[in-house]
Amino acid sequence: MNQLINEVHHAIDEASISRLVREFYTRARQDDEIGEIFNSNVEDWEHHLQTITDFWSSIIMKTGRYDGRPLPPHLRLGLQEKHFDRWLQLFEKTALEIWPEEAANVFIYRAKRIADSFEMAISTQAGEYKSPRHSRRV
Repeated sequence: MNQLINEVHHAIDEASISRLVREFYTRARQDDEIGEIFNSNVEDWEHHLQTITDFWSSIIMKTGRYDGRPLPPHLRLGLQEKHFDRWLQLFEKTALEIWPEEAANVFIYRAKRIADSFEMAISTQAGEYKSPRHSRRV
């Protein structure tokens, strides 16, 4: 990966971030593995899509538009490894369709770190220890 992970790739802008979020969630909501999780837990989709767009804009472009805490809502969902695996598969596929590989990898790398962080937090709550599974495979 030639692109530094903390640099904003020239192909990434607000419109493409919004496109990623909308296209990913369209797929996720229809997915046999994770669709029901999203559909039964998100009440206001337009608000959710804007919040997630703000999240990724803040993470990647350093806009500061997101100031929430993403972990607590996810702790209540009963997520398992297979859910994170599927989320990452769909996310990676969507990112690679929107951007050139170097730009997509900026998002994919961050998504893998987020998945690891959430999985480790879930296991800690269950009194277990879990090592990162995703971000080690870059």
